Amino acid sequence: MTPPGGFEPESERVTRQLRDQIIDGARAPGSRLVERELAAELGVSRLPIREALRALVTEGLVTPRPRTWAVVREFTPTDIADLDEVRTALETLTFRLAAQRRTRAGLAKLRADLDAELSAAHEGDAVRARRAAADFHETVTSLADNELLNELGGTLRSRMRWLLGQHDDLVEVAEEHEDLYEAIADRDVPRVEELVMKHMVTSRSAARRKHARE
Repeated sequence: MTPPGGFEPESERVTRQLRDQIIDGARAPGSRLVERELAAELGVSRLPIREALRALVTEGLVTPRPRTWAVVREFTPTDIADLDEVRTALETLTFRLAAQRRTRAGLAKLRADLDAELSAAHEGDAVRARRAAADFHETVTSLADNELLNELGGTLRSRMRWLLGQHDDLVEVAEEHEDLYEAIADRDVPRVEELVMKHMVTSRSAARRKHARE
């Protein structure tokens, strides 16, 4: 996201572009990321490319190679299982706290994320729907009002956004988010916990199906 003042350092802009392309699937797992080629493609010098690749390695989206290139990370079944275990533990807590602590303003933001996702899902716009779905989860984290959870979410954000994009059932996921929104709005903690576990099963099955086809 561009800062409010409109200025975005070149390395951050390049990082954002490459991150979005990887998470959205425009750069496939295993694709080569060569500094010289990326600099020509994006119209920048090699320095911001180098800084962007370092940042994406730290975020867990890119695997470094010797000298001046890298590859888009190929998540193994073990990688996905590890992410899923961490996500399940964190989101069970996060959604419960969000239901207990949500504010009117936070709920309005969550509703806006959900409406964007529903609209995109019904239009079949996968990229926009998946981005809005990830926004929904990040807004829930903010509603939990726990600084440590926010810090952990920041550390894992790119990998979690990638994981959340591993589904093709756009409408089904959006409708599950709508059920979760209503339970959070009602402060119905038992219902939220039940729905989160159902949502985890849906996401887990979708990721397995997608990677079985690849």
